[in-house]
Amino acid sequence: MVLTDGEVTLRPIRVRDQREWREVNRRNRDWLRPWEATIPPPPPGLAPPHRPTFRQMVRHLRGEAHAGRMLPFVVEYRGRLVGQLTVAGITWGSMCSAHIGYWVDQEVAGRGVIPTAVALAVDHCFRAVGLHRIEICIRPENIPSRRVVEKLGFREEGIRPRYLHIDGAWRDHAVFVLTAEEVPEGLLNRWRRGKPRTPGAPHK
Repeated sequence: MVLTDGEVTLRPIRVRDQREWREVNRRNRDWLRPWEATIPPPPPGLAPPHRPTFRQMVRHLRGEAHAGRMLPFVVEYRGRLVGQLTVAGITWGSMCSAHIGYWVDQEVAGRGVIPTAVALAVDHCFRAVGLHRIEICIRPENIPSRRVVEKLGFREEGIRPRYLHIDGAWRDHAVFVLTAEEVPEGLLNRWRRGKPRTPGAPHK
């Protein structure tokens, strides 16, 4: 599935993305490190977990996608890979929910790339996949990421103490939520309407 709006595209991650993906990560190491998931130390006597190669990571993500548990995308802006967005934890039955995580190249931050990408993914999840609820969990200190959900109108539900292991420690996360009933017109349409417009200037 490829999702596009203007200059922003979401498409499935591929093994051949390795060179470009690694280059974007290398340039953004300091920008991304405070918000990246880490693996907690193992109990005494157990070896630390093996760090997967890029190829192994992609195969795992695609396997989860085929099993219906995940939608792993890369984010492209003007035809260039600039980030990643993953719809994960897809749960069916009486819940029909998932959560979204993302990162983006600092060079294009603030241009509306990730809000557009999130809106595309949410609309796809609600309209095509059939999910009912989407969560985005963010460290309270992560101001750029909080701006994304605030721009899109996600509802803040509260704090999950020590929710995820991030940057070497268990970190609190604020929970932001949307349900399908809250965006009957589609999140992308709402995002377009709410964008500030300055004559002669690109959208932010």
